[in-house]
Amino acid sequence: MQPLDIALPDAAGALRVLRFGDGDNLVVAAHGITASAMSFAAVARALPADWSLLAVDLRGRGGSDQAPGPFGIDRHAADLAVVASQFGTPMVLAGQSLGAYVALRAAARFPELFTRLVLIDGGLPLPVPEGADPDAVLEATVGPAVARLKMTYPSEAAYVEFFQAHPALSAAWNDDLTAYVRYDAVGEPGAIRSRVNPEAVYTDGRDLLVNAASFGDDLAALTIPATLLYAPRGMFGQEPGLLAQPVVDHWTAATALTAHLIADCNHYTILTDPKPAEAVARAIVGDE
Repeated sequence: MQPLDIALPDAAGALRVLRFGDGDNLVVAAHGITASAMSFAAVARALPADWSLLAVDLRGRGGSDQAPGPFGIDRHAADLAVVASQFGTPMVLAGQSLGAYVALRAAARFPELFTRLVLIDGGLPLPVPEGADPDAVLEATVGPAVARLKMTYPSEAAYVEFFQAHPALSAAWNDDLTAYVRYDAVGEPGAIRSRVNPEAVYTDGRDLLVNAASFGDDLAALTIPATLLYAPRGMFGQEPGLLAQPVVDHWTAATALTAHLIADCNHYTILTDPKPAEAVARAIVGDE
């Protein structure tokens, strides 16, 4: 499925949206912290023909890599509201990883724009050790990703090979992942690099840590139906997943959130493998 690349008006901050499909039923989706709109290709393919998926390149990523800051969850959530308003509302709202927190904030702040919220392996407040230095935690968690963003590669093919060796992706590589990596690649031969803005990654990552409690407030404030889909394996393909079961249990008991564990996937392949992607598509349509 070849998406339609759309540039929103300048008032939206030079954001870009990839539209998958031409159906009248709409879902707007937000990706992970170093990802892009192309991460939703498999999910879009699994949607019924009368649906379209509007995958937003968040500020500082993909086709929105030149969109100016400030970054942070509030700014991205406001951008999602702009996208929803531009394309017609109300619509379904979805987000994965960082995008789940962005989608949650948008649903809490702009509920009139959305009919349903689908959180994909994210959106729950992540416990931060008491007394921990947020910047030290940030460096430990997103530091390696930022280091990767500063690396260069001799060719797009070499950049693809780098991703193919990732322990969470190597056993599940497919054409969608190749297209995803090539979409992220910029630069001249001999100096290919990611087009993700490291400043955006640090700013958004710090926001997730320092303001973790605010996402609990957002969950409690939701007025639209919300579903969490979560993976049993984490960012390196290992167990446990990013969202520990006690954390999931706490928030499903404390709020109206419903949750479903999606079998046989990790933090990334929950979107990119066909079978988990079908489960995400069913949740978007409302058939979970």
